[in-house]
Amino acid sequence: MPPKPGRFDSFFRPWGLIWLSICLHWEALKEAVRRDGLAALGRPRQIRDAASAKLLNLTSGNFIAYEDTTIVPSLVRAASGTVLELGPGPGNQIHRFDTSLIKHIYGVEPNPHFEDAINAKLEKHNLREKYKFIACGVEDSDVLREEGITEGSLDSVLCIQVLCAVKDPKNVMKEVWKLLKPGGKFIFWEHGSSRNRLTNVVQVCWNPTWSKFVGCNLTRNVLGDILDSGEWENPHEIEEPDEPFSLLPRIQGILVKKKT
Repeated sequence: MPPKPGRFDSFFRPWGLIWLSICLHWEALKEAVRRDGLAALGRPRQIRDAASAKLLNLTSGNFIAYEDTTIVPSLVRAASGTVLELGPGPGNQIHRFDTSLIKHIYGVEPNPHFEDAINAKLEKHNLREKYKFIACGVEDSDVLREEGITEGSLDSVLCIQVLCAVKDPKNVMKEVWKLLKPGGKFIFWEHGSSRNRLTNVVQVCWNPTWSKFVGCNLTRNVLGDILDSGEWENPHEIEEPDEPFSLLPRIQGILVKKKT
């Protein structure tokens, strides 16, 4: 495992990713204007989605390499039965699933620009028969219902670095809890607000720019949003590694929905 960066390196590391994202947003804007003229300026979300997809596609290999040094691979292998992967992005977790445990996987992703990257990985890992990309959010119950995803229908929900980026994490988690079967697993690796005071101050300072261009929030109470979504059998098993200098301190684990 590579050595952990010191406090100074950790606090200034976000700038590199922010600058890359700014450049990609500028390129996406120019491309949209060339294609659609000034009308493109009235569709900022489409420009943002295109830039975000380029950013995560470009950095996908680095994220996969880093996650290989963490608990993420073993968490993904714990998914079983009928699985919903929340916000798969460019499909970084696809190669990690234990297909012998999987009946079917639904990749629920509101940014349609990721579909090509996911399809390429599905072809590479021979998962086209078991994985379906759905361009919507988990809150879009009508769309999910058409796919057979209803309350109490899922065995597992996989959530790897997603709750930092959704608009309303509280609502997303309430939907996740409802969709899980009693005894179903919520498998997660997320980041949120640091418990270290100085680190938290730095998070607050970076957050406006980071959330604007990278697309996720540094200061959310993700643990609270998860625990408040419903009743879990084993909340005491959630792990919070000691990362006082990290602007992305993790929480991780496998929660089991309480049986009535």
